[in-house]
Amino acid sequence: MDGKVIEIYTDGSSRGNPGPGGYGVILRCGKYEKELSGGFKVTTNNRMELLAVIKGLESIKWQNANIVVYSDSAYVVNAVEKGWVFDWEKKGFKGKKNPDLWKRFLSVYRKHRVSFQWIKGHAGHPENERCDRLAVQSSFMPELPEDTVFANEQKNPEI
Repeated sequence: MDGKVIEIYTDGSSRGNPGPGGYGVILRCGKYEKELSGGFKVTTNNRMELLAVIKGLESIKWQNANIVVYSDSAYVVNAVEKGWVFDWEKKGFKGKKNPDLWKRFLSVYRKHRVSFQWIKGHAGHPENERCDRLAVQSSFMPELPEDTVFANEQKNPEI
């Protein structure tokens, strides 16, 4: 796979913030394409945006892949491209939301060569629109699992 670029398109959604939520991912490498999606009973939009990126990266089966992530989430794109997440990590994510997901992200992010491209959401971008549909559809699935970390943080905000 040397030289090939893997494109990962992502989107996250929640109906209410917090509320039922989902994520959608499209992975593309050359002529190959794969879709991923899932959801949770109660979560947030930002958690789903970040989880979509994580799920896409985790699905790459080899290391040192060249990856471009396309996301409409300023939260995710800016945190990485502006280096904020690395500062948060140095400070133990103190006072930051979603430390569980950011730690998981950094673990898989460091296995590859990843760049991010922000795209405007709901602007007719075909892959972004498809990811949005996957995310929203997932939020309506019956018997969604609980986002246990988020649920615990809601019960015990000091954690």
